[in-house]
Amino acid sequence: MSNLIREKCKSLRLAYVADIYEQIPFENPEQYISALLQQELEHREVAKGERLIKKAKFMNEKELEDYRWSEHIRFPPQLDRESLESLYFIDKKENLILTGAPGTGKSHLVTALGRKACRSGYEVRFYRVADLVELLEKSWREGRFQALRNRFNKVDMVILDEMGYVPFSKEGAELLFQLISDWYERSSLVITSNLEFSQWNRIFVDARLTAALVDRVIHHAHILSFTGDSYRVTHALSNHQS
Repeated sequence: MSNLIREKCKSLRLAYVADIYEQIPFENPEQYISALLQQELEHREVAKGERLIKKAKFMNEKELEDYRWSEHIRFPPQLDRESLESLYFIDKKENLILTGAPGTGKSHLVTALGRKACRSGYEVRFYRVADLVELLEKSWREGRFQALRNRFNKVDMVILDEMGYVPFSKEGAELLFQLISDWYERSSLVITSNLEFSQWNRIFVDARLTAALVDRVIHHAHILSFTGDSYRVTHALSNHQS
């Protein structure tokens, strides 16, 4: 019987019903069918979220539940923890900029927000900035830059981690500027950086390009400042002392 049910579910493209139909409590036909289909929908949503997480290519599996919030994070007036976790900024195509010293929790937070966004059905992409610029330069040399740009057309949220750790070539900076211009008011851009905006000319060699880029990035942006010492260093020191 179960093989017959499995085949019919396959024909109807019901991916989970054959595995779960025996686990649903039966009170009456309407309740049973409703509960069964609800479970099918919920399983599909979970599977979709996991597929989107895989496509996003996060560097690790950090989650919001594990994040250590502290008083060292300064929120802008129009944003607090609750509204940040609600991800409303993605629908509004607003940007998030997280600045502060290395090790203060910026990358963990943006990864966790990105993974939550995937589970909420958003298309997300995660890049270390140096890796993305290397990819852009390679695609330009091979005549595939336009194809690479097109891959972001339906992306809701782009996370650029570690802006400022490595300076770019002039060509790399210009290619990144083109992408960020593409995303302007079309996607939500999330950036972590160890540099204040006034120091971005260290990584973008052209002062006019830097000014134009910062202008696009900070328009419709929420800026979070991470102060205090590196969590990793503090944690390592406390372990050493104990």
